[in-house]
Amino acid sequence: MLSTYSLYLRSTTSLLSIRSLTQRQRIPNLPTKLFCSSMEGQGSNANFGFLVKKPYDPPSWASHLDPMPSHVISLGHLPTPIHKWNLSNLPKNTEVWLKRDDLSGLQLSGNKVRKLEFLMADAIQQGADCIITIGGIQSNHCRATAVAAKYLNLDCYLILRTSKHLVNEDPGLVGNLLVERLVGAHIELVSKEEYAEIGSVALTNVLKERLSKEGRRPYVIPVGGSNSLGTWGYIEAIREIQQQIQTGPGKTGFDDIVVACGSGGTIAGLSLATWLSKLTAKVHAFSVCDDPDYFYDFAQGLLDGLKAGVSARDIVSIQNAKGLGYAMNTAEELKFVKDVAAATGIVLDPVYSGKAARAMLKDMAANPMKWEGRKVLFIHTGGLLGLYDKVDQMTSMAGKWQRMDIHESVPKKEGIGKMF
Repeated sequence: MLSTYSLYLRSTTSLLSIRSLTQRQRIPNLPTKLFCSSMEGQGSNANFGFLVKKPYDPPSWASHLDPMPSHVISLGHLPTPIHKWNLSNLPKNTEVWLKRDDLSGLQLSGNKVRKLEFLMADAIQQGADCIITIGGIQSNHCRATAVAAKYLNLDCYLILRTSKHLVNEDPGLVGNLLVERLVGAHIELVSKEEYAEIGSVALTNVLKERLSKEGRRPYVIPVGGSNSLGTWGYIEAIREIQQQIQTGPGKTGFDDIVVACGSGGTIAGLSLATWLSKLTAKVHAFSVCDDPDYFYDFAQGLLDGLKAGVSARDIVSIQNAKGLGYAMNTAEELKFVKDVAAATGIVLDPVYSGKAARAMLKDMAANPMKWEGRKVLFIHTGGLLGLYDKVDQMTSMAGKWQRMDIHESVPKKEGIGKMF
């Protein structure tokens, strides 16, 4: 957990850097490189390593992949912790551990941070002055992108998918929307029907053309940051996990890695890097939208885009966990999230990790021999803010409350403990 002082230092340093950039932008003949680029080679003292863009050095086992990112920019608080998760009713001698990618940042948190470290660096390299991305109305990726963009003094345009009944109304300030709107993201609403008929690529291109005509230099990031470049985020995550295993107690590895799948980039990076690095763990993905065949094909496209030379079906097992559909929950799913939090202190999000963890435990109960005696690493991909959109559904499940009973015999002293 970051101290208030360290947060203050980071915020102050970032603000000073942004002011420096703003002053530079007022002089028309100077290049429009972002402040983080100018900090290359100045060492970690420039701003403690946070928001610094630097040349990328890949793991040796991934150095043959192509294209290779030229730069990466530090956006996450990495490495994220790994610790044992005390779930009940596991198969005999089975252990489940958590990789806490939900702790990769504060308002910029979750698995999307790792992808954005490469995508934002590329945007800066290309001289972009604004970012476009797209997702659901409570998209964690869109929120993370909006925050990352503002960290780097870029404008952000979000195309958000919502109900046709709400597309002409103010979307409100619930969950991820609150953060997006606080940091000044430009919100463009489309209906689910328009999204289905036109597609995310065409929609972002429409906005890109409009902004380009206005003299802007937009950079488009796809749904979930899931393209071949974004895939490097979880190639790097496997290198991080390897290093943690080497320095951890007993230096014992994991037999299985489990993660939710919502756009495909995370599972492509995890499974490819696990295979290349000879980590020997089996990667299991639980899809929270679309079906496994779609994600096998999508991940294959990302792997082919890196000239990986491997079949997605050979390196990852994908099972369906979407239930009612993307970002839709049954009462049983939400109760599961509540019960896990009450039992273990781990708050899962309802869209991704909640569904994946529930599906994992159901599979363990149905097929105990498949999991017996294995050491499982579950990757918590974040998304806490999405729970705020489920408040109405979860109110009856929340913890009990009552007015504190203070007997009249308890002595009272005037002027003690007043905070009003």
